[in-house]
Amino acid sequence: MREFKFIRVIWFSLLGIILFSLLFFFSIAKGFLGEMPQVEDLEHPKNALSSEIIGEDGVVIGSFFLENRTNIEYSELSPHVVNALIATEDIRFYSHSGIDLRGTLRAVASFGTDGGASTITQQLSKNLFSRFERPSNKLGRIMQKFKEWVISVELEKRYTKNEILVMYLNTVPFSGVSFGIDAASKEFFNKTPKELNVEEAAVLIGMLKANHRYNPKYNPDNSKNRRNTVLGQMKKYGYLTNDSLELLKALPIKLDYRPTSSQGIAPYFKTELGEYLKKWCSERGLNLYRSGLKIYTTINSEMQKEAEKAVQMHLTEFQKKFDRSWGKDKPWRYITDRKVIPDFIETHMRRTERYQSLKEEFGGDEKRIWAELKKPIKMTVFSWKGDKDTVMSPYDSMAYIKKILHAGFIAIDPESGQIRAWVGGINHKYFKYDHVNIRAKRQVGSTFKPLVYATAIDINKFTPCTEFKRERTTFYSGGQEWSPRNFDGKEGGVWTMWKGLALSDNLITAQIMKSLGDDAPDLVVQFAERLGIEKDKVPHVPSICLGTVELSPFEMASAYTAFVNSGLWVQPSFIVRIEDKDGNVIEEFDSPKHDQVLSAEKAYIMTHLLERVVQRGTAFGMTGRFGIEGSVGGKTGTTQGAADGWFIGVTKNLVCATWVGADDPTVRVRTSALGQGSQMAMPVFGYFMSGIQKNPKIKYKANAFDIPANFNPALFDCTKKADLDFDPSRTLEIQGLGD
Repeated sequence: MREFKFIRVIWFSLLGIILFSLLFFFSIAKGFLGEMPQVEDLEHPKNALSSEIIGEDGVVIGSFFLENRTNIEYSELSPHVVNALIATEDIRFYSHSGIDLRGTLRAVASFGTDGGASTITQQLSKNLFSRFERPSNKLGRIMQKFKEWVISVELEKRYTKNEILVMYLNTVPFSGVSFGIDAASKEFFNKTPKELNVEEAAVLIGMLKANHRYNPKYNPDNSKNRRNTVLGQMKKYGYLTNDSLELLKALPIKLDYRPTSSQGIAPYFKTELGEYLKKWCSERGLNLYRSGLKIYTTINSEMQKEAEKAVQMHLTEFQKKFDRSWGKDKPWRYITDRKVIPDFIETHMRRTERYQSLKEEFGGDEKRIWAELKKPIKMTVFSWKGDKDTVMSPYDSMAYIKKILHAGFIAIDPESGQIRAWVGGINHKYFKYDHVNIRAKRQVGSTFKPLVYATAIDINKFTPCTEFKRERTTFYSGGQEWSPRNFDGKEGGVWTMWKGLALSDNLITAQIMKSLGDDAPDLVVQFAERLGIEKDKVPHVPSICLGTVELSPFEMASAYTAFVNSGLWVQPSFIVRIEDKDGNVIEEFDSPKHDQVLSAEKAYIMTHLLERVVQRGTAFGMTGRFGIEGSVGGKTGTTQGAADGWFIGVTKNLVCATWVGADDPTVRVRTSALGQGSQMAMPVFGYFMSGIQKNPKIKYKANAFDIPANFNPALFDCTKKADLDFDPSRTLEIQGLGD
C-alpha cells in the first residue's frame, strides 16, 4: 500500500512538473512573464526600418540604423562557411529541434566546463534580445534563457534549417561595423561569401567567439590560432582530411582589407543632424533608428562631394608645406616669444584613457607609466594617403596627431538660408570633432572686419570712397588703453574705405571703429547678433574690430549671407521636411527666422567691398589660379601667432566659410607668409568653386550680384580720391598689413 502511494506521489509530481512547465512556457510565449520579441523581425529585418537622409537633389546621402548589414540567401554562401559554422558551433544542428538536449545535459553535468549548449537556433533567438535591454541580475538572465528556448522552438517550426542558418549569419556581428557574413567577407577579404575558400571561412567563423580578440586585422596571431582551431573542428567531423588540415594550418592569413564605413558622404553633417533628430523624435514618440523616417535635407550631394574633395586636395598639399617648414622642430609654441611649450605632449597624454588605465594598473608609478607609453606597438594611424599601418609608441602617436591640420567648411544659399555643404573635418573615422557647428569656436581674425565696416556704413552712411587717415588711434575701455598697429608696423597717408578692407589694414579698421563713438563695441556686437552670431558670446571691447573674438564657421557664413541677399539675413537651416514610412508629412521646416539688417543699397556696397578684396586685395589672383568664372567676393583672415586661417567666399547664390588649423590653437604655422588666410584657407574655397563650376551635374554660375533699383554707381568712383597703388608682385607684403 505504501509502495502504491509512493508511486502515485511520483506520478502526480511528474504530472505537476509537466503541467507547471507547460503553463510556464505558455506564459513566456504569450508574454505574460515579460516582453517577447517578435519572431517575424528576423525574417523581415526591415520591420525595424532605418531612417533615410535625402539630399536637396533627391539623392540618399545616408541613413540612421541599428545595424548596417546586407541580407543574403543560402545559395550565396560558400559551403566552407556552412561546414565551418556547423563543425564549430553546433554539430547536431540538422538533427535537433532548436534545443540540443544532449548538449544541455552535458553542460549541466559539467557545470559548463565541458562547453556550452547553445545551438545556432538559440544564438539566433538571442539576437532578438539585442534590441532590448539585457537583464543585469541572475534571475533575469535565467528568464531570458527560457525565452530564448521558446523562440528557438518557434523558429524551428516556422523556418527550414538552411533558412535559420542564413538568418543567423545575416545578423551576427563580425566587427564593430560589419554585421553579417556579406559585410565581413567584403571587409576582410574583398570577396562575396560565395567566393570564400576554406581557410578564409575558418577565419570569419572563428571571429564569432570574440570578434575583436580574433580580428585578423588587429590581432593576427590570435586570429590564426583561432582559425586553426576551427579547421581542427572541421577535420574532427569529417569536413577536412588530415593532410589538408596540416597544409591549411601552415598558411598565413592573407587579407585584402577594405575598411567598412557606414558614413558615406557628409558624416559630420549626419552626426549634427542626428543630435537634432534624437530630441525631435523623443518629443514625438518616434524612434530614429526604427521608424523608417524620410528626412529631406538641404544638402546638395554633388556640392557636398566637391566640398569634401576640395578640403582633401588643399590639406594634402598644405600639410606637406607645414611639415617641411617645421622639420624636426616642435610647432607647439607660445604666442609672444614663440618658444616651445614644455611638457606639451605629457599634458595631453595625461588626459587620455590609456594614461588613466595605466595609472590605475601601476598604482600611480610615473616611471612605469611613461615607460609603457613610450614602448612601440603596432597601430593604424591617419595619413593623407589612407590608413597607415605602423609601429609607434602611444607617446609618439600623440605628437604625430597634434601636428595634423584640420579644416571646417560650410556653404549656404543666402536667399533661403539652406545649407548646401557641410565638411566638419578631414576624416570622421579618426577625428570626430566637428569644426563647423556653432560650438566649434576659433579666433576669426580679419574675417570679422566686414561686420565693423557694415555697422559704420549703416550708421554713419559711409561709402567705399570715404577716406580715413592711416594712423594709430587709442581706445579706452575698462580703465585700459588699446592702440592697434599693422603687422608690418607701417602707417601714414590717407586711404579709402575700400582700400582699407581690400588690404585688411588694421589702422583703417580701427579708425572706422572709432568713428562709431564711445559705444562702438556695443553697436558692433548688436549688429553681429542680428546676423546670427550667438548672443552674449562677443565681448564688448574695442579689440573685436580686428577679430580677436572666437566664432564658428557656421556663424561666420551665416553673418555674410545678409551682404549678398540685399541686406536680409535668413537663419541657416538643414531640414526641409520629415515624412513617416508611408510618405505622410510629419513636419515641414519652411519658415526660418529672418531680419532685414541692412538696406539693399548698403548691402550692395558691402558686396562691392568684398569683390575688391578678390580683385585687388589680399585674395588677389584666386580666380585666375583656380579658373573661377563670374562675380566673386571674399575676405581672408589670419589670427595672432598664425594658428588659424580663414576665408569667407561669397557669390550671388552661395556663401562659404573655411577654417584651417590644428586641433590645438597653440600649434602654429611657422612663417608669416605661409600663415596667411590666403595660403591656409582660401584654396579650399578655390577648389570648391572650380569643382562646382566644372561638375556637369551642377554647372554652377557665379552670376553678378543684384544691383538695387536706382542705385548710384558714382558711390564706387574713387578715382579723384586716394586710391590703391597696387602692385601684384607685393601680394605677400600687402597681406602682412593686417591680415
